[in-house]
Amino acid sequence: MKAVDAKSEEILRVLSADGRISNIDLAARVNLSPSACLRRVQELERSGVIGGYRAVIDRSKLGQAFTAYVGIGLADHSKAAQDAFERAVAHVREVRECHNVTGLIEYLLRVEVADIAAYKRFHADVLGAIPQVRSITTYVVMGSPKDERA
Repeated sequence: MKAVDAKSEEILRVLSADGRISNIDLAARVNLSPSACLRRVQELERSGVIGGYRAVIDRSKLGQAFTAYVGIGLADHSKAAQDAFERAVAHVREVRECHNVTGLIEYLLRVEVADIAAYKRFHADVLGAIPQVRSITTYVVMGSPKDERA
């Protein structure tokens, strides 16, 4: 796909805020005809710029009001150790995101649980049981004045 122009950027901005907006309403918001708007959205989808649509879930309504970002340092920096760690956290429901990062740690996790007691259990029973983990540094989220995750 060619570079995204200003009109397509505007479409992306609107869709990021409201992925369920109708094509008619989207076209009106970005000042395009419905057919031109639909063609642009379809091209953005075909090219992979739009990779999907998701529901934004308020985890606190599900009893998961405690969020922490957790820095994980591995004892071994090999590919095998990274693969083993990624397999270990892949299906852990408390781990909402897992990012391989550069710097003093290898991974940054976003973890959501009910409360501090649940996090303490997760810290000891899940992260503490993964043999590749050398260090765990927890950053508790106290508020999120800006959060554009979908």
